[in-house]
Amino acid sequence: MKFNVGTPDRIARMIIGAVLVPLPLLPGIALFASPIWFWASLIVGAVLIVTALIRFCPLYSVLGLSTRKVPSR
Repeated sequence: MKFNVGTPDRIARMIIGAVLVPLPLLPGIALFASPIWFWASLIVGAVLIVTALIRFCPLYSVLGLSTRKVPSR
């Protein structure tokens, strides 16, 4: 597996994922009363965190993108 997620991208993914995962669990946010938004936020947040941790994004791979400055070996 070639790494295709660079450091700034990883930081952004971790921050956004860290916000999206607990957000639907907070009381009083009407948007997350809908099960679709509740689960979408949890799943997208978890995927962002996992892709930041493993430094690989399957979608980037399919599209031929990379945010790394140094090419993968």
